[in-house]
Amino acid sequence: MPLIDRDGEYDVVVIGAGSTGENVAGRAVRGGLSCAIVENELVGGDCSYWACMPSKALLRSGQALRAALAVDGARQAVTDTIDSAAVLRRRDSFTSHWKDDGQVRWLDAEHIDLARGRGRLDGERRVSVTPPEGPAFTLTARTAVAICTGSKASIPPIPGIESAQPWTSREATSAQAVPRRLVVIGGGVVACEMADAWRTLGSEEVTVIAREDRLLLNCEAFAGEAVRASFRQRGIDVILNTVTERVTRSADGVVTVTLAGGRDVSGDQLLVATGRAPRTDDIGLDRVGLRPGAWLNVDDSCRVDGGGDWLYAAGDLNHRALLTHMGKYQGRACGDAIVARSKGELTGDPPAWSHYAATADHTAVPQVIFTDPEVAAVGLTHAKAVAAGLRVRAVDYEIGDVAGAGLIADGYTGHARMIVDEARKVIVGVTFTGPGVGDLIHAATVAVVGEVPLDRLWHAVPSYPTVSEIWLRLLETYGL
Repeated sequence: MPLIDRDGEYDVVVIGAGSTGENVAGRAVRGGLSCAIVENELVGGDCSYWACMPSKALLRSGQALRAALAVDGARQAVTDTIDSAAVLRRRDSFTSHWKDDGQVRWLDAEHIDLARGRGRLDGERRVSVTPPEGPAFTLTARTAVAICTGSKASIPPIPGIESAQPWTSREATSAQAVPRRLVVIGGGVVACEMADAWRTLGSEEVTVIAREDRLLLNCEAFAGEAVRASFRQRGIDVILNTVTERVTRSADGVVTVTLAGGRDVSGDQLLVATGRAPRTDDIGLDRVGLRPGAWLNVDDSCRVDGGGDWLYAAGDLNHRALLTHMGKYQGRACGDAIVARSKGELTGDPPAWSHYAATADHTAVPQVIFTDPEVAAVGLTHAKAVAAGLRVRAVDYEIGDVAGAGLIADGYTGHARMIVDEARKVIVGVTFTGPGVGDLIHAATVAVVGEVPLDRLWHAVPSYPTVSEIWLRLLETYGL
């Protein structure tokens, strides 16, 4: 694979070689277009090195241990606690020790050229690349430029927080030692997963501080409460509905978080997980009439509003669905749309649910939160469905009452909710909590995406005795 270090011309130029950018580039090349991809860090992006893969590797050992402890017979074979050093070594193997040789080989196999350096727009269809060494050069796109630079942790303007040198999600997933006391500001996915992981790995005190009145605000309320109850049982302190007023780090390294009302919470390390910001502040948006630092609005083919017919933005930076799998999905639709437009096969807006449209962004985004218990959801919550003006019914069932659940774990505890659009008799949202429910969510995703009528779904018979029997119980509870 050529490593680009001079001016060149390609059909497509992609800025950002994370998983989204790789998918855009891969689809473009598969469609017969030439493509160059620009990356200033590691090919593979955050997911491979600082997000999905390392975070799940940190969590998995604890999940496996608790799964064994939950089954009589296996429980007696567990003779020791978590080996945190072994977990960190395993995590490092999943990140390839923060080397991207394997990802670069994939680019080579796909015939995608790589430019190492920072890519910035420099006018219509032009990308200036500033390499780590040597002079800058320009790549020109005959057809399209796709921006896939993702997002970064957003640090809130709390007095003293910057000088306290907090962890963000990057440091939390790549740390090489277990902090004795960890304080987490935030109540979302990153906050909950990392509180879970580091408590399991040996942090003696973990405190989660959230502004909201519950954890996992974007999920059904019962999901956040299930995680909070588990945290309480495992010694993770959760402080809700609380504002952080300031943060200080003393000379001996102790971090003190002062809350509204004067309460102080101290720790050896602070993790800030309060949201994301787009990586668009230094990519040359001003050179094409757009605002640096802004989220980019796009159509369903990821073409940028106000960016002409040549500029696309896929993944986190368009703020549609900040999840790796959704960025990859957008990347596939984006790449296919670029190819189709270049061949005259697509004009105007793409049809919904076609290869050229990321339609699922609007109605069927799945997510798994790998806490203990897991939370898995797709589509709308009950509150969001009502807010959207739908006439819906929520159907609930305890997963622990399904025969197969008791085989998975003694005293299995979990909950399921199905949101039914009563006008169309189709499912528009599903949420599961409980051990291993991430493996259930794709069936729900298929039902939501396919708008499968409940009368037809009733004929999808779940195998016995598996936890998937929850589908039968939900439909029976509905009245079928």
